[in-house]
Amino acid sequence: MKPLLPASLLLLCALTLPAPAEDWPEWRGRGRLGVWTETGILKAFPEGGLEYDWRTPVRAGYAGPSVADGRVFVTDFEAGEGMAGTERALALDEETGEILWTREWPVDYAGLAPTYAIGPRATPTVDGNRVYALGAKGALFCLAADTGEVHWKKDFVEDYGTRVPTWGMAGAPLVEGDLVIALVGGDDDALVVAFDKRTGREVWRALDTGSEPGYSQPVVFDVGGTRQLIVWHPRGVASLAPRTGQIHWEIPFDVDLGMTVATPVLADHRLLVSCFFNGSLLLELAEDAAEARTLWQISGLSEIDSDGLHALITTPVIDGDWIYGVGSYGELRGIDLTTGKRRWESLDLVGEKARWAAAFIVRHGDRYIINNDRGELILADLTPDGYREIDRTPLIAPTSPGSARELGAVHWSHPAYANRHLVVRNDREIVRVNLGAP
Repeated sequence: MKPLLPASLLLLCALTLPAPAEDWPEWRGRGRLGVWTETGILKAFPEGGLEYDWRTPVRAGYAGPSVADGRVFVTDFEAGEGMAGTERALALDEETGEILWTREWPVDYAGLAPTYAIGPRATPTVDGNRVYALGAKGALFCLAADTGEVHWKKDFVEDYGTRVPTWGMAGAPLVEGDLVIALVGGDDDALVVAFDKRTGREVWRALDTGSEPGYSQPVVFDVGGTRQLIVWHPRGVASLAPRTGQIHWEIPFDVDLGMTVATPVLADHRLLVSCFFNGSLLLELAEDAAEARTLWQISGLSEIDSDGLHALITTPVIDGDWIYGVGSYGELRGIDLTTGKRRWESLDLVGEKARWAAAFIVRHGDRYIINNDRGELILADLTPDGYREIDRTPLIAPTSPGSARELGAVHWSHPAYANRHLVVRNDREIVRVNLGAP
């Protein structure tokens, strides 16, 4: 009989074993928090550049990938005649990049802004053996994750009378218990609709659509002693009961051109939303009830002349008593959370002062991993005293249309950080990059 290991040796083994790897099954990772918790990640980039496990050709699109159970899921678009074409959901083997299955459907992008009508926007959401994919014109599919078989589908335009906004449907489906919740923007109080995730049966609908649904992502937080579904739409911020759609509270906030894009961010009991034209709004959510009040709302004299934060594509982060985010013309800013006032700004992250310049910020421990729209990957510290860059390297070519940009194109797709790797796409390929420490 083998002797038992001493308790001290067992503890040492436990402490030295790497933390379990993790998937990235939805927009901004599990919980939509923009946080990557894996250990064993490199501290600086290799001198010779990043190590790519594989590269697989794909079609055009903005939708970032999701990663779950050894598969990568993404959506894309192939143009046909005029504004018509084919949208597609596909699954790839996470280790090899081999395409495992595809599911296609016809679509007409008529009505979308032509410059940006190049593909789907919403990241697929994976829940067990189901993946939920949303097209730019409101086609929602529930597919078998292993085969691509269609379990059910909805057409928001045909089924709900949705008036698709200028830049397409962008709200990634949100799985909550037995429900999948979608930003539909339909008639008869169907701005947001919850479906049975297995059958597609409508369970509840809520909120009057008004002009259009906007582009922000629905997100659920545990706060005020209850779970709250936060929906930021062009007329305000609302909290709903995820299981029933009952409205807890709603704070008015009119947003020009329906441009609610960045994802709402919660820190402790403070909820932040920020937009291009109208600046930022900070709410305080009660600690013991589903209630909210406005702490401050700050907007500049114009989209250019602004002192606070006017985010668009970049979802800000809250770190302690500070907000860090990219403003209307690529200015990375440090904002005092208490007052909404700017302490510092820097153009170093994006590299040019340009309208709608953007980056995707993910927190990893006490530092940040950021991909900017020039196709670069950056390691950085964001502090109350300023931006400190640790390292920077080329990641993927910018290929999407970019108005008056130095490189003539932009990269507007959020990566997935999973299993010590990064998976990212542009309009030509999807790649997997090793970020594990040597």
